[in-house]
Amino acid sequence: MEKIRCGWCEKDDLYRKYHDEEWGRPVYDDRTIFEFLILESFQAGLSWYTILSKRDNFRKAFDHFDYQKVAVYTDKKIETLMNDAGIIRNRLKIMAAVTNARKFIEVQKEFGSFSDYIWGFIDGKPIDHQPGSLSDVPATTEISDRIPKDLKKRGFKFMGSTVVYAHMQATGMVNDHIKNCFIRK
Repeated sequence: MEKIRCGWCEKDDLYRKYHDEEWGRPVYDDRTIFEFLILESFQAGLSWYTILSKRDNFRKAFDHFDYQKVAVYTDKKIETLMNDAGIIRNRLKIMAAVTNARKFIEVQKEFGSFSDYIWGFIDGKPIDHQPGSLSDVPATTEISDRIPKDLKKRGFKFMGSTVVYAHMQATGMVNDHIKNCFIRK
């Protein structure tokens, strides 16, 4: 019997694997949370599939999303990234990744971990929307509007409501798997 999945992931095996193994599963590890913050910020204006297909290249280019290393990237490293055809070569997004790494570390110092900070917006418990179909899945919510306002006050870049909501979905802060998706069982 074939598995029923959320319709968005049926494009190919890369999407199905991401859906089946990662999307919507709660993540509390700061490095993984940072990875998704960076990937989602690069996705702004592009498809998630584009980012997912370049994910391994991003991992290599950004030192496996070690935010301590990314926070101290120099102009020379930024130029190296601008010449890396394996990633999205957008100077503003690359520079935002460096800024966001620095701000990420500041949040860690204030809250003990970035995970504690971000999950604190929803009292540490995933929100389960139980959508009946993809059309029931929102692009933003009141919470995804609130989080980027706080992130922006803290100096983060490329963190709008849609980007933050996608991050919440990716890291399992929100469970938007449709009701008949096999993941729910």
